[in-house]
Amino acid sequence: MTNNEHTSALITGGNKGLGLEAARRLGELGWTIFLGSRDESRGQEAADKLTAAGSKVVMVPLDVTSDESVAAAVQLVREHTDSLDVLINNAGAPGKGTAPAEVTIDEIHSVFDTNVYGPIRVTNAFLPLLQKSENPRVVMVSSGGSSFSVVTDPEQPFSKFHELGYSSSKAALNMVTVRYAQALPHIKFNLATPGEIANRKFAATDMNNNTGALTVTEGTDSILRLATLDAEGPTGIFIDRLGSVAW
Repeated sequence: MTNNEHTSALITGGNKGLGLEAARRLGELGWTIFLGSRDESRGQEAADKLTAAGSKVVMVPLDVTSDESVAAAVQLVREHTDSLDVLINNAGAPGKGTAPAEVTIDEIHSVFDTNVYGPIRVTNAFLPLLQKSENPRVVMVSSGGSSFSVVTDPEQPFSKFHELGYSSSKAALNMVTVRYAQALPHIKFNLATPGEIANRKFAATDMNNNTGALTVTEGTDSILRLATLDAEGPTGIFIDRLGSVAW
């Protein structure tokens, strides 16, 4: 585990839920947090609260679906640091939960734009800063619903939720992450799901109307584990707060 006061992290979707809680917890370690938020006012409000609690936070306006917004975010982060240690691709879109037979391409495209293209867009834009870190780490926030072993298990709640957009986008994100890990072995690329697959539990967030059995703090345990990996840590793995997740 690393606890370097000079460590920096950019968190997309950092103004609420898992992103905000990850920012709070990493800020308490003494890290500098670049808090990405599509909504500038909510992002600044969140950053101000964390700053008041003693964290070092810079609010970064960031819409992961926009090339222009991501480019501007890179410029802003560069004004504060010459390198970036950790990128947490947390921003996500749940979609409308539409069944396969009723879903539209527009809906699928919208979900993929945030959940797949967004992490690629942000990761590639920040690669030059990550590559200047001594121990760069990228954490992709996935879902238990991305796992074929989960979706095909009749005991798992997600197997009975016959939507198409969200689960397929997160499954795509899993493959994207593994391919990055293989192609760029000097950077750790890993996946976290904010739940407990074995216990069929997920974290309470706005995305699920706070119906999850786990707290938002418990939901960030897997994210924190991957964000704080030391130089000998693994790459290309998928975990929940209890351990490895089957693909």
